[in-house]
Amino acid sequence: MMLRIKRVPTVVSNYQKDEAEEGVRPAGGCGRNCLRNCCLPGAKLPLYAFKMVNKFSSDKGLVDCEDKEAPVAFLDSLLLGEWEDRMQRGLFRYDVTACETKVIPGEYGFIAQLNEGRHLKKRPTEFQVDKVLQPFDENKFNFTKVGQEEVLFQFEPSNDNEVQFLPSAPIDVENSPSVVAINVSPIEYGHVLLIPRILECLPQRIDRESFLLALYMAAEAGNPYFRLGYNSLGAFATINHLHFQAYYLACGNTLEDLSNVVSDSCICLQDNNIPYNVLVSDSGRRIFLFPQCYAEKQALGEVSPELLDTQVNPAVWEISGHMVLKRKKDYEEASEGNAWRLLAEVSLSEERLEEVKDLIFEAIACHIDDNKGVTPTLLEDSDVTQSLEDVDALTGSHPAMVPA
Repeated sequence: MMLRIKRVPTVVSNYQKDEAEEGVRPAGGCGRNCLRNCCLPGAKLPLYAFKMVNKFSSDKGLVDCEDKEAPVAFLDSLLLGEWEDRMQRGLFRYDVTACETKVIPGEYGFIAQLNEGRHLKKRPTEFQVDKVLQPFDENKFNFTKVGQEEVLFQFEPSNDNEVQFLPSAPIDVENSPSVVAINVSPIEYGHVLLIPRILECLPQRIDRESFLLALYMAAEAGNPYFRLGYNSLGAFATINHLHFQAYYLACGNTLEDLSNVVSDSCICLQDNNIPYNVLVSDSGRRIFLFPQCYAEKQALGEVSPELLDTQVNPAVWEISGHMVLKRKKDYEEASEGNAWRLLAEVSLSEERLEEVKDLIFEAIACHIDDNKGVTPTLLEDSDVTQSLEDVDALTGSHPAMVPA
């Protein structure tokens, strides 16, 4: 199996570096053309207004009875088109399309990528890794400090419930728009960030409103190869400003009900200081929730030196099977066995996993009883339950998944 992505000339970004290293840009305000009050007056950005459809079809994601054609193809023409434009303009720190990628032989189809640039140029973590919930700190790096040129478009619900695209729209500072921006240290083609209500400066913690927005984005893409993920603090989120990640990788109930079940599960984990990652795939129809303990074991000195030497941080993409490797040696020696060894260090013990599952299902049941808004069959029909069962099956069927 060969993975093919469009190749473009190598470019290196000068953006999102430390403020002391920033050159002066030709812009008003502070001169950085940022997303703070100094530069926002009069600023405009493209706006994609999505229709708030709330039902799935069996194979097409979100559907509407009228099913009108959108004025612009969200994934192909807008998101990927704008992403390639930023690539041509040199806004990335390295050329991810030049990274070697291969499928590791074996039953599970793990993907290995050699990405030395991400290790050398990615922004370091600026906060504690032992607390899932931490307050926002405006003195540390956050997304209001990025240049407006890194924002692809605003992503907001439509006022008249019809899909609209405006190439240039004012930024509504009072209502804090959600935006889609490039990830300047990408790990794959089309790697972007969804930043809910960016000007509210929310810390990295999931709530119902933000998770529903993420599902709308996944559904709007309408492509099973468009993946959306989330890393909590302690599970290798490097910036404490609420954001989801998404990229393009080719290889029955209401949407709000599904979003509520998953976001309530995430809230339960973060309230109990349990790091986790989330993967949304298949246009929002499949969601995987992965509690993990790698950072905790790393802090306790329980991770093997061989794994530490790889400098791989198992965040959402790695846990989902896309191994981003920092060294040529590891890439050349990539094997399913090595991938399993990493995932074994990430995985909770069977006993701890059962405790976490009980916490989650108790929290969900309480919300169902309180709100009477989620049908009892949702947990049985959705992939939220299935994801936990799949994880449980892995820990039971593959001994290497659970460390001794």
